[in-house]
Amino acid sequence: MRGEALPTVSVIGLGYIGLPTAAIVARAGMRVQGVDVSQEVVDTINRGAIHIEEVDLDGLVQGVVQRGLLSAATGVEPADVFVIAVPTPFAKDGKHTPDISYVLAAARAVAKVLKPGDTVILESTSPVGTTEAMRDLIAIERPDLRMPGLCDGIPDVSLAYCPERVLPGRILQELTDNDRSIGGVTPRCARKALSFYKRFVRGTCVTTDARSAEMTKLVENAYRDVNIAFANELSMVADAMELDVWEVIRLANRHPRVNILSPGPGVGGHCIAVDPWFIVHGAPEQTPLIRTARGVNDAKIHHAIARATALVEAHPGAGVACLGLAFKANIDDFRESPARLVAATLARRYGSRISVVEPYAAELPREFEGTGAALVDIDTALESCDVLIVLVDHDVFRSVPLAERAGKAVYDTRGIWPDQPAAREPEALRKAG
Repeated sequence: MRGEALPTVSVIGLGYIGLPTAAIVARAGMRVQGVDVSQEVVDTINRGAIHIEEVDLDGLVQGVVQRGLLSAATGVEPADVFVIAVPTPFAKDGKHTPDISYVLAAARAVAKVLKPGDTVILESTSPVGTTEAMRDLIAIERPDLRMPGLCDGIPDVSLAYCPERVLPGRILQELTDNDRSIGGVTPRCARKALSFYKRFVRGTCVTTDARSAEMTKLVENAYRDVNIAFANELSMVADAMELDVWEVIRLANRHPRVNILSPGPGVGGHCIAVDPWFIVHGAPEQTPLIRTARGVNDAKIHHAIARATALVEAHPGAGVACLGLAFKANIDDFRESPARLVAATLARRYGSRISVVEPYAAELPREFEGTGAALVDIDTALESCDVLIVLVDHDVFRSVPLAERAGKAVYDTRGIWPDQPAAREPEALRKAG
């Protein structure tokens, strides 16, 4: 690649993955246009600021914007490489059906400006076959262009699928250091996408076909979901037997071939709580284990609500602090968060008795409106609340010493305070367990 001109890049979707990706690509020296439907997001980025919370992202975006390598707009303009990173939520049918309409809308917008030699890469987590569906749509929109897999000879454009594998809070590092599975509609497409990723990825880039790459991303998250389900089911068993699940897991993990994950109030985030359903939707008769794991993790949310409710009822009139709304520690991402659902349910039941501590939120989400619940800091919660319900293991919560928790009634769904004498109240919570 030495001596080759750097490609211009368009990143469609400037959310938790798209914006960091655009910034990383720009840092590698490529000129990047980010595209988003929100004018507010576009204006924020063009000021060199960010609209999401991620370690070191603010400084990186400010730097590449100032250098003229990253800009944002609401419309797609011509480029050499198009990276699509838009949401793939559930359809509103109540059946966990994947909704790829945002992907297809982005592909339709890209099709209008495509030229021979361009590469289109889908990064959105998608059901198997989405990349080919995107290819088919572009073929309809642009009959003047020869599409890979639909023409004889060399196609005019290349299409590939390459999912991210990142952990919130470490996105910038993992976008460059983690291995990549690059699936092309054809091997030639995979090689074309590989040449793009090698410009900024230090991890190993492995080429495959698009359908295998799509399935790989879903399998990775379903694997995590199944393993978390075991931990969450174990925690419910331990509650019923009045055992300390954290002690059981600690001892079991001393076995050289056992590595039980940590339970929580459920499973959240746009990936692990969503992606397994994409596999179930594609093969409903062959996925009883994956479906059951989803059911266990969803059931744990209701288990947590029941136990939290029992603790609140055991302390009539006491102030209650729900600690955390994010789906995991030290991030501002509340998508599919079980903590958010637990706290909102308690707020609707107990109103102004509920205080919410979420250091990564400036205001409570809309479902708290009219409940009387208040967003407070950890110091206020410790001073005014006698019941503490730990829903997220943010570092600021871990740092609270036992002396400040003395005399409090605590339901710790994350196991961050093993020294808490009142961490379990079997008599009050037995029925809820």
